[in-house]
This record gives sequence, structure tokens and C-alpha cells, in this order.
Amino acid sequence: MITVKFVGGAKKSFLSEQLIINESDITIQKLLDLLLEQKPDNTPDLDTQNILIAINGTDSSAMDGKSTKIKNNDLVSIIPVIHGGSSKKLSFEILKKQIQIVEIKGEKTIDVKFLDDLRARYPKIHLQAVSSNFILNNNHLKKILSLSLESEKNDILLSNKLETDILIRFALTGQISDAIMNVGIKPKTNFILIIIGNKKTLNSIYGELLPFSVNLFSKDNTLFLKKYFKITKKQLDSVYSKNPLEDILVEKAAILF
Repeated sequence: MITVKFVGGAKKSFLSEQLIINESDITIQKLLDLLLEQKPDNTPDLDTQNILIAINGTDSSAMDGKSTKIKNNDLVSIIPVIHGGSSKKLSFEILKKQIQIVEIKGEKTIDVKFLDDLRARYPKIHLQAVSSNFILNNNHLKKILSLSLESEKNDILLSNKLETDILIRFALTGQISDAIMNVGIKPKTNFILIIIGNKKTLNSIYGELLPFSVNLFSKDNTLFLKKYFKITKKQLDSVYSKNPLEDILVEKAAILF
């Protein structure tokens, strides 16, 4: 027996907060197939490409993805990643946290002080900058953020601050100083600004950032990330998924200590 808990918009698809599936030792993909068979015809579709799936509180992307086996009495949580916005802004929700992503054009005058000034003016938000070079795509970004937010919820952050946890997971290192030096904000280098807060504040800060923003994810960082993290073709070929590099990066980020 497997208990499936629906979070947020997923409840609308099944008209329920949870379902009991009388199966065990099945993969996540098999579970999704069963759920789609049981979904009422007159309810919103469940977008299986934009959901986070946690087993007993652990993100499945940190295990074997949709090939992860679900055992008897496991609790599986289905969490939609709600997104939207323009090409210069990505807005979505993870674990009831409102998140906004903006890419800032690197300029000589934009440095760490730029970030510190924003934090001083908006003290109630979480704010972190990650070099654009270290983000593969929006799914990679969302999965790393889900790891950090799940860790915060379960009080198992890799550091004492959510913002630092996010940075070191993108850097794939437990050394905070290395993460700041390599993945943090640098003059003349584009960076992704991750902002977590309420919608009103997010809209306000976006208006301020718009003059400095550029289109999101316009650069393909695949070759850079493979070279920087020494990810070989053999490693990539051993992962059976649509985006093995993405899965490897997330898996490495999930097992940092």
C-alpha cells in the first residue's frame, strides 16, 4: 500500500488531498501511470513534467528519478511547480514559497555591494545570486531550490542560512568560501538572482531590477558544466533520462555533506 499526498494544484486534478494505492515495489513512473488512469475526466490535467515528487520527504530527483522504487507504506508527495512570467522573469512556487528568478547583466559597477544593498532594502526576503554559468536550465534551478527548501523545512540545511545552502548546492562543494569565490556574484559576469518572498515584495523588487535584467537562460552552459565538474561521457551514458547532465548535477547537489 502506498499513500499519495497531493499538494497545491495537484489536489484539483484528483479532487482529494490524498489517495491510497494498493500497490508496492513499483517505480515512480508506474505510479504516475496509475494516477493518470484514476484521474477524473473533468478535472485539470496533471503536468507530470512540472512536478516535484518526494518519497517520505526526500526529493526523488536525489534518488533514481522516475525509476525510484516505492515500497510498502511509503508516503509519496506530488508537488506542482507553478510557473509563469516573461522571458526576463520566471515566477513559481515550491512548498508554498513564492520564488522569482531574474538574470542580471554583469557590469563593472554591479558587485557584492549590489546584493547587500538589495538585502538591506528588502530585509524580509531571501536573496541569493548565482553565476549564470552554473545553471543548466530552469528545471536544474527548480530542483536545486527544492533540495534547499526541503532541507530548510526538515532543519537539515548544509549551513545556517538558506541562501548559503542554495549557493553551495550549485557549486557542488561543502566549502562555503569556494562556493562564494566560484559561483557567487562577480563584476562583468551575468548572474541569476533568486528571490524568495511574498508576491507584493517580489513585484516591487522586479520593477527595480528590470533595467538591469536580460532574457533568462539564453546561454547554453552544457560544455562549461561538464568540463568544470569533470563529468565524463561515460557518466552521462550511464544515466537513462532525457537530460542526464541535469540529473547528475542534482544528484551531486543532494548528497553534499
